[in-house]
Parts: sequence; C-alpha cells; structure tokens
Amino acid sequence: MAKKTTSKRKSDNIILRIVHGRLLPIDYFVKHWVYVLLCVGMIMVYITNRYQCLTRMEEIRKLEHELEIVQTERIRERSEYMSRIRESSMQELVDTMHLNLRVQDKPPYRLAPR
Repeated sequence: MAKKTTSKRKSDNIILRIVHGRLLPIDYFVKHWVYVLLCVGMIMVYITNRYQCLTRMEEIRKLEHELEIVQTERIRERSEYMSRIRESSMQELVDTMHLNLRVQDKPPYRLAPR
C-alpha cells in the first residue's frame, strides 16, 4: 500500500510542478542555453515561414481569380472585335461590287401565323 501512495504523490507532484511551471529548473536553461535558443529560433522561423506561405497562397488564389476574369474579358473583346471586322469587311466588299445593299436599321421580325 505504501507504493501506491508514493506513486500517487509523485504523479501529483509532477502535475503540480507542471501547473506551477516548475517542471524544468532554471539550471537546465543555464546549462543548455545554446540549444534552447536554437530551438526557439527554429520555432520562430517555422512560424514565419508558415505565415508567409499562407499569405502567398491567398495572393495566388486572388491572382488566379483576377486572371480568370481578365481572360473572360479578353475573349469577349476579341469576339466583339472579330464581329466588327467581319461586318466592316463585308460592307466594304458589297460597296466595291456596287450591289446597293445596306445594313438594316431595324431588326427582322417574324409574323405569327393565324
């Protein structure tokens, strides 16, 4: 029964030391200050790298969305340009042949059968 109480006290002691922040004594940090400083530096570099990665990924998403919009706009403008070129070239061709044809001002409409 003595073993159970001592192991219980040791586990309570470790838990209390963790809660009170006394798990690692100051002497440990004094002896191993280089390693502790190196670990803290590596953690800071990891956090910085992760933050930069997330911000760059967000910027990439934003730029991809903007690129998609610009590509759509380019296709629309190209389509409009090509239709204007076709219409003007056809009008020039008709004018050179003296066919007396012109573009209608009013769109055609369909008469409904009765």
